[in-house]
Amino acid sequence: MPRIFTIVIWLGLSLTAGAQAPNIDKSSYILGPGDQVSLFIQDLADEFGNKTFRIDSNGELSLPVIGRIQAAGISVAKLETECKSRLDILKDPQVVVSVVNFGGQPISVLGAVNSPGIRQLEGSKTLSEVLSASGGLRADAGYQVKITRSVQWGPIPLPQTKLDSIGESYVAAVDLSDIINATNPAENIEVRPGDVISVPKAELVYVIGSVTKAGGIALNEHRSISTLQAVSLAEGLSKTAASDRARILRTVPGSPTRIEIAVNLKKLIDGKIPDISLEPNDILYVPSSGAKVASQRTIDVMVGAASAAIWRF
Repeated sequence: MPRIFTIVIWLGLSLTAGAQAPNIDKSSYILGPGDQVSLFIQDLADEFGNKTFRIDSNGELSLPVIGRIQAAGISVAKLETECKSRLDILKDPQVVVSVVNFGGQPISVLGAVNSPGIRQLEGSKTLSEVLSASGGLRADAGYQVKITRSVQWGPIPLPQTKLDSIGESYVAAVDLSDIINATNPAENIEVRPGDVISVPKAELVYVIGSVTKAGGIALNEHRSISTLQAVSLAEGLSKTAASDRARILRTVPGSPTRIEIAVNLKKLIDGKIPDISLEPNDILYVPSSGAKVASQRTIDVMVGAASAAIWRF
């Protein structure tokens, strides 16, 4: 009857009584440098016992009886196969590898998330799961998430993936709206060890002049907003607005100047002309009408006088 060899791998923590192994996919969890392991092999307690072994910076694991084995960069299932191949002196050895804690799988999550920093992958994780584990998106998060991945993991499975200028990393981006709304599940990719995930802050458009609430409007998960949306978010036009003489001030790439785009907000609001998309850093300027200002001042004076008269009465 063949002897059964059982290998239990502990990552990151020493052996503790009653620890339960997480439910992971052995074919997808990838071991890495820094993982600390403990092995139990039946009938070889003296060689292994409660000893721990660490995958070194070269990705190698040095084990009694089995010898040195390349562990980093392979799945748990592959490690089982490799260990079996080293035990060819035995007849039909049975090897079981169980992961009970994790380490050595760092990723970096940067930018507009609530808990940025370096964290460890624990099994197979998608992009949305990693963002959720980082506390989710901040209110000022932009419309894209950018991923940088070492070439050792191959190209990022996203459209328009490119190599960086020195050929060491792949770089890609995906719209957050596609992930949040699940409009394209294929873009919710699996994260790999060493990935750098960055969520830039939202770009802004600005509404100034005769509006109720002037200021910047974050684009968040949108690439742009329409002029009508911007006016709505600015809580509408003021009473003195010259709505037929509004202008969009737009930057010119490579130039400090801006071009002006005339916008008749009155016709736009009435649906007589098409809406216009505002691009990042656009300024929508709504001037005041001199006649309306003078009229409003007269009304204010009359209302004030009437109020005073009522107060005296």
